[in-house]
Amino acid sequence: MKDKILILAIESSCDETAAAVVENGRNVLSNIISSQIEIHKEFGGVVPEVASRKHIENINDVVEEALAEANASVEEIDAIAVTYGPGLVGALLVGVNFAKGLSYAWSKPLIAVNHIEGHINANFIEDRELEPPFICMVASGGHTHLVYVKDYGKYEILGKTRDDAAGEAFDKIARAIGLGYPGGPLIDKVAKTGNRNAIKFPRVVIDDETLDFSFSGLKSAVLNYIHNSNQKNEEVNMEDVAASFQEAVVEVLAMKTIKAAKLKSCGTIALAGGVASNSRLREALQEECMKHNYKFTKPSPVLCTDNAAMIGCAAYYKYLNKQFADASLNALPNLELADL
Repeated sequence: MKDKILILAIESSCDETAAAVVENGRNVLSNIISSQIEIHKEFGGVVPEVASRKHIENINDVVEEALAEANASVEEIDAIAVTYGPGLVGALLVGVNFAKGLSYAWSKPLIAVNHIEGHINANFIEDRELEPPFICMVASGGHTHLVYVKDYGKYEILGKTRDDAAGEAFDKIARAIGLGYPGGPLIDKVAKTGNRNAIKFPRVVIDDETLDFSFSGLKSAVLNYIHNSNQKNEEVNMEDVAASFQEAVVEVLAMKTIKAAKLKSCGTIALAGGVASNSRLREALQEECMKHNYKFTKPSPVLCTDNAAMIGCAAYYKYLNKQFADASLNALPNLELADL
């Protein structure tokens, strides 16, 4: 096999049109992201139809820019990788069909990548020394998973949310206190000036036997607090609400992650997904890992949000195992990360 395997990766699962060229899984030669945040801000969230149309407009230019920045020719590319789920079906279809077209036109193998798996693999880019096994907390707008990474491409799902994902809860509370969209980064910013112990919101553990999560009760508690304060004409301190809510989420995520590490006798913990860029979550997990003498690794914020470099990393290990897709590949908006 060649010394250098170059993979062109495409990601379009939500509102970022992204393309990257990744060498041997961990060396990112380019990572181009065209964000639609400013477009969707006026709607207070992602509008699927608008996102799909913008992907169509952007994808060709983004791919060309990724190739140019990597100084990679079509002949040098060894495979085309693409996110095929989970995500918004229209958005996914733009990336999947574009990748299928390139695969056919360039006679390159096609590699289908699970978006959640991509987030986990972002840690391999950030930490060149990282090797499985490790525990990964995946927290994003659509998913909250505790995953035992047994090997490259081999996962055991230890726990996941039973209702709202952590990022979804952040977005809903951000709207409730008038911060707007995207909620996660805005709450993180405002919480820095608030008192995280000001309001005692519930820490929903469900029971001691499960590593699953639930954030709907916490979300309701925050909304009830705001509603009751308004009914009594009491001033709502937005900073304190944001900080106290964030602490309730972070405390449960950190506690369950440490519990998972103990369960699997695993000395390394990783963080992944959009919520992984939350400064308080990064700080809290770092503190807990130091307390228990665990190694802690986390991607840079740009690799926490949706990007194609993480897809290229995950695809590399599939390439080594000749796990290729064919022309029948379709978008799977509800794709799960399975135990393998």
